[in-house]
Amino acid sequence: MLEALLVSCDWRFLMPPTSPFLVLNKPCDKAVAWAVQLLEQNGLHPVQTFDLQTARLAHADCPCPHHGTAHCTCQMVVLLVYQGDNLPATMTIHGNTEASWFYIVNTPQQPIGQQVEKHIEDVLNLATDATI
Repeated sequence: MLEALLVSCDWRFLMPPTSPFLVLNKPCDKAVAWAVQLLEQNGLHPVQTFDLQTARLAHADCPCPHHGTAHCTCQMVVLLVYQGDNLPATMTIHGNTEASWFYIVNTPQQPIGQQVEKHIEDVLNLATDATI
């Protein structure tokens, strides 16, 4: 029983084992809004399917694995990003009040086409290049 509780409280299992394709010095909530707007403006359809802070509401006694306390500024959002008739790409955004890390899940169990992945990365990376 205790093991099940510990597993249900360990949010790190959601993180992809890859490097982020983009790191922003923006709070996660602002980074997610920015990304959704850009993706929509470029013909993609992002749908948010997970929000860590919302999920944590059901686990009030579960301390943050990074902070070790119930107060947690960590955030993780999962977006399914659709392009036409293609299967959706899963993009995760992990962050806090200072920075956000963007990942695209592309595994044998959940493959996405190279064109979809490149389109998502190009849209977001080019927007950051334009603002620097």
